[in-house]
Amino acid sequence: MTTISAAASLRPLKGVRLLSLALNLPGPAALMRCRQMGATCTKLEPPAPKGAPAGSSGDPMGQYNPPAYAQLHEGVKIVSADLKTEAGQKKLHQLLARTDVLLTSFRPSALAKLGLGWKALHRLHPALSQVAIVGAPGARAEEPGHDLTYLADNGLVTGLDLPATLYADMAGSLMASEAVLQAMLAQRARDKGVFIEVALSSAAGYLALPRAWGLTQPSGSVGGAHAGYRVYPCKDGRVAVAALEPHFAAALCAAAGVTAPDVRALFAPATHQAIAAFLLTQTRRALDRLAADKDIPLHTLAA
Repeated sequence: MTTISAAASLRPLKGVRLLSLALNLPGPAALMRCRQMGATCTKLEPPAPKGAPAGSSGDPMGQYNPPAYAQLHEGVKIVSADLKTEAGQKKLHQLLARTDVLLTSFRPSALAKLGLGWKALHRLHPALSQVAIVGAPGARAEEPGHDLTYLADNGLVTGLDLPATLYADMAGSLMASEAVLQAMLAQRARDKGVFIEVALSSAAGYLALPRAWGLTQPSGSVGGAHAGYRVYPCKDGRVAVAALEPHFAAALCAAAGVTAPDVRALFAPATHQAIAAFLLTQTRRALDRLAADKDIPLHTLAA
């Protein structure tokens, strides 16, 4: 039996040559993951906008968040070319001739205009695979959208606050890196390239499954109905309590002086009120100590 430590990696994509045309976040994040798995990564970007400082990126991310761009592209070879020109197309196909997987994030119509529709691409480079990131799957791939709209479409936007992070983009990047692995397995088995489409809206839909199942709805056990799985105010901040399993819930109730004979009691308003009242008397430091002493899963936060 082989044990892999957290610091080690199998690097399953070692020796795989990946070329990305994908801009902004999902594509570069997928490229970053693939590089971490050992792939040799090259990215072809459009020229920087006119008037941009020397050395500027042609990827919008490089302009509105340089630190993010730098982390996403660490270890990635950057090449610049205008794919709307003959010279740019020549450079692209020179790169494709020695590429295993092409990563794109254009609408299908934009790919077709660049001569990069799958049929044309496969005819010119039969050993090449393509992972195409789109907004929505199939016939909806031409629709405009962004992370926020995909989350909203799947019931993941509540109230007027923006989501805490770009869930669809980041989940889509993981699906795209998974698709690169799938492409290489299929490519080796069939000895020819394959096409895989990854839709950000489908990534949002996958993240939304617990909500669709009712788990994270207000009436669900991890949606606020269970007194042991909530965010409460404490004396000098907040505390995220995740005492869901019976032994964790029992330890929490014992600390709060609450009687809960069975799991049903954890859903009772009186239990919620009693635990909330107890936590409000506790400082973050006291709660951190309680978590360690009584083996209660909680995490304190600033107000």
